[in-house]
Amino acid sequence: MLTQTTSRVLEPSDLDAALAILDREPVTNAFVTSRVQIAGLDPWRLGGEMWGWYEDGMLTSLCYAGANLVPICATPRAVRAFADRARRAGRRCSSIVGPAGSTADLWRLLEPQWGPARDVRRHQPLMVTDRLPDGIAPDPYVRRVRKDEMEKIMPACVAMFTEEVGVSPLAGDGGLLYQARVAELVGSGRAFARFDADGKVAFKAEIGAATDRACQIQGVWVAPEYRGTGLAAPGMAAVLRYALADVAPVVSLYVNDFNTAARRTYQRVGFQEVGAFMSVLF
Repeated sequence: MLTQTTSRVLEPSDLDAALAILDREPVTNAFVTSRVQIAGLDPWRLGGEMWGWYEDGMLTSLCYAGANLVPICATPRAVRAFADRARRAGRRCSSIVGPAGSTADLWRLLEPQWGPARDVRRHQPLMVTDRLPDGIAPDPYVRRVRKDEMEKIMPACVAMFTEEVGVSPLAGDGGLLYQARVAELVGSGRAFARFDADGKVAFKAEIGAATDRACQIQGVWVAPEYRGTGLAAPGMAAVLRYALADVAPVVSLYVNDFNTAARRTYQRVGFQEVGAFMSVLF
């Protein structure tokens, strides 16, 4: 019997209730929703636990606890409960990421035990669009990456990740997990690139999370020798065209607030700020 207010690890039988919470904010929750829709709530398949917070016996908030710790529709009381549970379990995640408000509250409660973090990015604008831009033609040379091009795309993915996160994705397991994730995106037709005359990647991006209501572009990268040459905006327009045609009616991304060049590019392509994420990196 559940008490009036309590938190617990959700079970596969809680799937419908969890999806109802996730569906409240389809853009913000796209990353976790896409995982839950594929894997359900079984921790082994999901790659982590889903914690639930109940008020008056009703499930009201969630927290995904896997490689990332992600508060979802989390009220202040839920955040406190999730922080207590996270402290007891010990830190097993490589980052805390989610809506800026609840993530900041969660980090404030966890920092005394889990800190210091390697990096804290308190304001990462969340941007969305549901249409192609006026005045920017999609780059006709940006296309889906083929499965036989993994060796070409991997160095670009590693370079982007290392620039963005500050550590190489090849650390630890030699990159096995990261390579599997890139292969999954390539295999599902959600990795895009423009290759130059030498067969090297000049521009790339992926559609990382995808549900029937929203998808999220990630991993946007222009090779250093092509920066400032005008590839980014047409490249993003091309990925956006694929996303809107084949994946979901709304496309989102989030970006570091200090990356003014990227923010300007996304605005040119029609993305508008609708909120903010926060990331704590360990």
